[in-house]
Amino acid sequence: MQMARPTIAVFTKNRLNPAYHAARLGADRVAARMGAVTVHYVPQQPDNVGEQRALIDAALATRPAAFVFVPVHGTHMDAAVQKIRAAGVPVFNLINRLRNADDYVTFVGADDHELASRTGAFLYAAMGGHGDVVILEGTPGTISSRERTRGFSDAAHSFPGIRIAGARAGMFLYEEGKRAMQALLAEVPRIDGVAATNDSMALGALEALAAAGVTAKVVGINAIPDAVGAIKAGRLLASADFDAFKISCIATEAALRYLRGKSVPKQILLPVQVVHGDNCAPWDRSIEARECPDWDRESGPDPA
Repeated sequence: MQMARPTIAVFTKNRLNPAYHAARLGADRVAARMGAVTVHYVPQQPDNVGEQRALIDAALATRPAAFVFVPVHGTHMDAAVQKIRAAGVPVFNLINRLRNADDYVTFVGADDHELASRTGAFLYAAMGGHGDVVILEGTPGTISSRERTRGFSDAAHSFPGIRIAGARAGMFLYEEGKRAMQALLAEVPRIDGVAATNDSMALGALEALAAAGVTAKVVGINAIPDAVGAIKAGRLLASADFDAFKISCIATEAALRYLRGKSVPKQILLPVQVVHGDNCAPWDRSIEARECPDWDRESGPDPA
């Protein structure tokens, strides 16, 4: 008798951010290779806490084998995650870390502070160490937004001529990032650089800057294909490799290995790489054309 294939409940934050499209694709790719099934749970209203809580209840009713889970908020999902634990379903947390380490088997992501501090330092050096910079923050309450904002700010301490002149939340989305940039252009007299905590907001900022006739150097984080195209075209200065496709591949493989009785690390952090015009060729391909990473190479000893 053929055994039923395990079902993995995959939770992402929205359908607008291309990084989460990449995460869903990565989960699907690994599940297909390893003989599992994915079911996707995505809030219709982006990053909606109440809706994700309801989706957790809906998923639990189907008794999935595991959750591959991106929380929409750093703390507001705690009680809902406790429901998953109480049901005995293992959680494999990715991208936005849950507050309680006991709530997940494995976390897969990157050091958000280092991603931003290194990308920020690249921006500030390209500015000659002088000028006024604004930060486009992500969704309030998310650890990734907080740590990336802190990283951009901390990197400025090494450049006395750099001043952080303002910040606005762009919700990690293109249109919201564009609106946040428009607001900053109205509020801040001079903007020489823009540090965006993800690429979608960075691309929205580029549109707002162009419409206002303002020239500024812009960086983002994610290295999504559209951002790499903007880097090649000389519109975007740099991004950082925070590949949600790769992260989701690893998290889904961790889940399936665990379900097969194999040990998996408590956390897997991908290395930080700043992507710019001189080195962007490896990232210059569609998400669909990218390959899942090799488990043995990416999931070595816990670096923390």
